Amino acid sequence: MSDTDVSALAQSIDQTMLKPTFGPEEGAKWIDANREQGFATLCVSPFLVPAAADLLAGSSTALCSVVGFPLGYGLTSNKSQEAAILTVLGCREIDMVINVAALLEGDRSYVLADIGAVVAVVAQVSNGTSSVKVILETGYLEEGSIIRGCRIAREAGAAFVKTCTGFGPRGASVRDVEIMRDTVGGELGIKAAGGIRDLDSALAMLDAGATRIGTSAGKEILAEATARGI
Repeated sequence: MSDTDVSALAQSIDQTMLKPTFGPEEGAKWIDANREQGFATLCVSPFLVPAAADLLAGSSTALCSVVGFPLGYGLTSNKSQEAAILTVLGCREIDMVINVAALLEGDRSYVLADIGAVVAVVAQVSNGTSSVKVILETGYLEEGSIIRGCRIAREAGAAFVKTCTGFGPRGASVRDVEIMRDTVGGELGIKAAGGIRDLDSALAMLDAGATRIGTSAGKEILAEATARGI
């Protein structure tokens, strides 16, 4: 794989660290080790965002964090407030968890309003420079629910739909991504996340239609790509 190809692969990765045991000291070391790898974003837990924003200043890598994570069943007002705060603190991408229960029960208006509130506040606070990814948590969903979730996220103005938190019943599958891409066409980005830890898994998701990979193994994936020369 050429340097250009490796760079393009890096730009498709959200290098992620959301372990509940990961604190500020470890976080600072992790950010320092990853800030110049060329990743699209570094995605960290909300309480690490202020330090991460400082540590990423001057880097081409953007800052991402999560809202309503990992269960998605918080009040919409709490989700939108958290999103606003994180955006003010420097996040350029917000990954919010859908209200899975409302989606499964067919409460379309609730899900639309929940996503829409977060999308609206992020756009307002950032003057349109930050965006929202909607995590469907596909491990709980059958195909029809994945399709409905994608359509609602698109209507609500999200920039991406995303497969999983990594804390749900399973990780991403190629079939999840195929369904999502068939549903949203070229209108939204698709982030595959959950259990993607090697190059072959990442490439399979990209081939299926993903435009972003969420993983904690980004450096290892790039090293594997370089070593294999593919």
